[in-house]
Amino acid sequence: MKAKRKRLLFALGGIGLLSLAVALVLSAFEENLVFFFSPSEIAAKAPPASQRIRLGGLVEEGSVQPTGEGLSVQFRVTDGASSLAVRFAGALPDLFREGQGVVAEGRVENGVFIASEVLAKHDENYMPAEVAEALKRSGNWQGGQGAEK
Repeated sequence: MKAKRKRLLFALGGIGLLSLAVALVLSAFEENLVFFFSPSEIAAKAPPASQRIRLGGLVEEGSVQPTGEGLSVQFRVTDGASSLAVRFAGALPDLFREGQGVVAEGRVENGVFIASEVLAKHDENYMPAEVAEALKRSGNWQGGQGAEK
């Protein structure tokens, strides 16, 4: 084999390996990508049940109810314009309460959000930027310095 042909094959092999590495990295990013939705956005167009998403808003007053199955609880998350039922099996954060900001991660199944994780805001000034934007759009933003810019 001539030297020119060997260099060409080596270069093509390198490009092939580089392409494979890029494809694997992009695939890993896609698997870990989680989009944020407000209850109004889910009501307008529900994501597929197989898609993991984050739901954010305020815990609706009077909606928190234990389901009687150990640590399972059901509550509603609202952005002021729409609300969505959430089911969660696990221990809720200490700061979780009605009327406070919450972000839940999980899937929408049959119009109910099945949460695998629930996060409550950690102090009086913090609110995730996505939740604050959804509340501002619905007219329910009450201030807080964490997301104001």
